[in-house]
Amino acid sequence: MRPAYALIDLSALRHNYRLAKRLTGCNALAVVKANAYGHGALECAAALNEDADGFAVAAIEEALALREAGHRQPIVLLEGWFEAAELELICRHDLWPVVHHHGQLADLREANLSRPLQVWLKLDSGMHRTGFSPVEYPQIWRELQASNKVASLTKITHFARADEPETGRTEEQLETFAQATAGLDGPASLSNSAGVLAWPSAYGDWVRPGIMLYGSSPFDFAQEQAAQLRPVMQLDSRVIAVHNIAAGEPIGYGSRFVTRRASRIGVVAMGYADGYPRHAPDGTPVLVDGQRTCISGRVSMDMLTVDLTGLPGSGLGSHVRLWGDGLDAGEVASHAGTISYQLFCNLNRVPRRYQV
Repeated sequence: MRPAYALIDLSALRHNYRLAKRLTGCNALAVVKANAYGHGALECAAALNEDADGFAVAAIEEALALREAGHRQPIVLLEGWFEAAELELICRHDLWPVVHHHGQLADLREANLSRPLQVWLKLDSGMHRTGFSPVEYPQIWRELQASNKVASLTKITHFARADEPETGRTEEQLETFAQATAGLDGPASLSNSAGVLAWPSAYGDWVRPGIMLYGSSPFDFAQEQAAQLRPVMQLDSRVIAVHNIAAGEPIGYGSRFVTRRASRIGVVAMGYADGYPRHAPDGTPVLVDGQRTCISGRVSMDMLTVDLTGLPGSGLGSHVRLWGDGLDAGEVASHAGTISYQLFCNLNRVPRRYQV
């Protein structure tokens, strides 16, 4: 069997969820969209079932899978519905949709619902992606509040730069939110992972921890609360070949890397077909037998090459960690010019093994 696999530590997942609860004292939606950021939505939801106040997903397909698995907690549809026909399923399965554009309002006005909805009404407080403008928001709120098609309303917005506290943008969004929702009774949800970890003034009633659940910091700097997170995914493989290469020799496709000295090069069963970033440059860190070394040569579909010259005790069969405990996924992502979210979500082909 090919030795590449991802180990998912479900105890670390529960630790991270409980950290979000402990920091905020709020209800917390465990965000399990995109297959729980590549970690396995059904397995992660099952691990959190006794703890989670609710779940959040992007679309109804993800929500229905959770309902079919027996999860009865609230499930928020972060993008609401895409077609009016979905409203019947939303009612049947008691899902909580986010309403964020006028087309959805029109669908709601025309719908013949079997039960009123628990609506989360989205305010565009400055991210300018989805949501209603601050000017129109109060009127839409009051219209829905008076409608017999809505059982309850929750105010929701999303921060664009909560992971960049020095910009002042989050303070601006908080002020916009406060002004637009003044006098509108009901619970509020503002904070994503960065908000949970760094913005106590933005907790509201429901928080939405996402990337922090999986043990990765949303910040590109050391942050006190994020330091308490535990990585959930360990992406591991083994060295499957070793070559002694003379100085001045090219390694891999495109001859991108050329040895500067006589080198021992290890070949690892891991490539871009597994989700490892093809564009990871030479020098991207890996751990071999727990010791730090780096990629030397372009990542190919099924393999990558690492420098073993300084690791005389390592060789054929040596354990390789691509990210996880001991090697933060955020650091690997930074080298590759991306973010840990993408690393996790792009994981492919490698089997996931679950540790309770």
